Amino acid sequence: MFTLSRRKFLALAGISGAATLSGFSTLAAMKGNLKRLTILHTNDTHSRLDPYPPNDPNFPNMGGYARRAALVNYLRLEDPELLLLDAGDYFQGTPYFNLFGGEAELKLMSQMGYDAATVGNHEFDNGLVGFHNVHHHASFPFVVSNYDFSDTILKDVTKPYLVLEKNGLKVGIYGLGITLRGLVAPSNFEGLKYLDPVEVARTTEETLKNRHRCQVIICLSHLGFNYNHDRPSDVLVAKETSYTDIIIGGHTHTLLDPPVKEKNKLNREVTIGQTGSGGVRLGMMEVLFDLNSGEKLVEASTTKIYKNQGA
Repeated sequence: MFTLSRRKFLALAGISGAATLSGFSTLAAMKGNLKRLTILHTNDTHSRLDPYPPNDPNFPNMGGYARRAALVNYLRLEDPELLLLDAGDYFQGTPYFNLFGGEAELKLMSQMGYDAATVGNHEFDNGLVGFHNVHHHASFPFVVSNYDFSDTILKDVTKPYLVLEKNGLKVGIYGLGITLRGLVAPSNFEGLKYLDPVEVARTTEETLKNRHRCQVIICLSHLGFNYNHDRPSDVLVAKETSYTDIIIGGHTHTLLDPPVKEKNKLNREVTIGQTGSGGVRLGMMEVLFDLNSGEKLVEASTTKIYKNQGA
């Protein structure tokens, strides 16, 4: 399953006498000064409630909400306080969305225990009213920082950021959405004000870091991984921010396995992850945080979701 570094992280956390790695000392582990945060993430699942059929040319017998739930539940046995996040476009792609308008997706994500999701462009396919009609089926918050819905029916439906406590760590989460012009019919987002995502990222991470004293800051992004021009992207946000530790991305259906590391404005590493599309993979990130020094180690990978995996 997740073979990337689970044993390494267990060792670093003090279960065995681990040697120093990336600035984390054995002494810190012995004193219990290391905190671990597990993050599971998805993006662009596009209403793929059922697995792909066995004869699918790209993803035979892969994916499906039930299998994902089994894998998430299996991992929760080891870490009940793990974070489960989504980077948008959970709507549109199968008849489930055409028939139920997103109700089924949100109900199943709620049953799976998602902690937060951002808003992708396909969440607007039935307009602001369409999203408003089904959003109450979600037991988790929608986090998007650069969409101003104050003059629309979605006022107060989304949050600009979220602060959670997990495994003794204060975690800040914010969201960035792509510009909808050219992707969505103008009537479907009338009244929405789009704010520059890089500027919003800077101000929001500053708030999370300095006002809320967050120890780990995560961006849920539906901007896309990278482009050959100056269009806002995950890579650009990573380079132009200072306190964001992790960017969980979507929109471009990019499979980052392993995730990419970029240097931010302070020359510190930002980890960028994205799991392709269709819900055929689940991303996982492990964060170790040294309470003494504030240093962080992030390791990450993805796993394919097959029949009976994690059951």
